[in-house]
Amino acid sequence: MKTSILISNYNKEKYIEECILSALNQGYKDLEIIVFDNESSDNSLNIINQFSEKIKISTKKRISSFASYNQIDLIIESFKISTGSIICLLDGDDFFLPNKISTIVNHFSKNPKTNIIFDIPRVNINDNIAPLMLKNFIFNNSWPPTIPTSGISFRRKFFESCLKFDILKNYPILEIDFRFNFLSKKIYNNYIDLDDHLTVYRKVDDGIMSNIKKFKRMWWIKRLEAHRFIKHLYVTNGIKYYNNFDYYLTKIIVFFLNRKVN
Repeated sequence: MKTSILISNYNKEKYIEECILSALNQGYKDLEIIVFDNESSDNSLNIINQFSEKIKISTKKRISSFASYNQIDLIIESFKISTGSIICLLDGDDFFLPNKISTIVNHFSKNPKTNIIFDIPRVNINDNIAPLMLKNFIFNNSWPPTIPTSGISFRRKFFESCLKFDILKNYPILEIDFRFNFLSKKIYNNYIDLDDHLTVYRKVDDGIMSNIKKFKRMWWIKRLEAHRFIKHLYVTNGIKYYNNFDYYLTKIIVFFLNRKVN
């Protein structure tokens, strides 16, 4: 099965070379690598262009002040020019282990009804690599622990379905990994979780949501977006949805925090 690795990058000059090399060093042959850069202001693009003979390279302006929405935009644009039947996502500051793609494709081949695979990455903090400790969401046990973006692989038809039903539109603060984890594990139930050592997720100070601190205003706003996104999923899929206590609590807190700001 042809596989596409979609790499999204913005100002990751410290890590993007290792990221691209990890994709190029896969043992799997039927592979294409697409790097979409968000018009980085650092040296990222010069580094990326060194690999121009081996990968597809595109750039696009940022469309939002929220990094999470820009990331989604780059992934959509990358998908449009991809040709693989299997899609693997990779952030510019993360990297794959050499057996990642062959392992993922093997699992898809053995499980034809599975549309998405999550491999639980190891986390790199200051060059120390350890298992990622998945956290349950505060106050809300109905939300599954989220596997980061670089640990997500899916069939092409899964992403096409997401585009068709506007799963990736709106809710600009909400990351793509939360969307895919919830959709797959609470709505479709067509996923596999792998605890293989396939991906290294790098925890950095300038990550997608690093500027959102727990229990601060934007944290609560993001939480309310998550509730509204989940309601959208349920309604879109013809499933009854009831607002729970956590939703009302979050909505009240956001209301008062916004009044305080205004």
